Amino acid sequence: MISRELALALREAGLVWHPESGDRFQLDLPDTVEAEVEADVFTVSEMTIEAHRFPTGTILGFNGTTEWALDSVSIGDAVWLPREDQLRELLRSTFRALRRLDDAFEVEIELAGARRRFEHPDVSEAYGLAMLELVGRSR
Repeated sequence: MISRELALALREAGLVWHPESGDRFQLDLPDTVEAEVEADVFTVSEMTIEAHRFPTGTILGFNGTTEWALDSVSIGDAVWLPREDQLRELLRSTFRALRRLDDAFEVEIELAGARRRFEHPDVSEAYGLAMLELVGRSR
């Protein structure tokens, strides 16, 4: 799972999330909510947290099984924490290779004919850094 900081950077860069079952996220609520709630990682699931799509936007509905009282939040108040496989899929045709180095992973992508490499000890973070470059270039 990628870090909250990288997830926020991806969101700020313009990565769009369409919640699906199994997706993980954290809350990004105003300062009035305790920090420990924002640190919790939630999973979209038909039994506990469902994505409800409306013409005005997507709402994440909590089905009463969580330990604190929250009915729903706007998708704008959630920070998606994409998995390694989701990031690889989002890189699509730009993805060239994943390599295991001595103390890190290296993800290689190709953008506009140039190859770029991103290293990190956590494979998901390496994919996330490559995705951040791709999303940043598409803006």
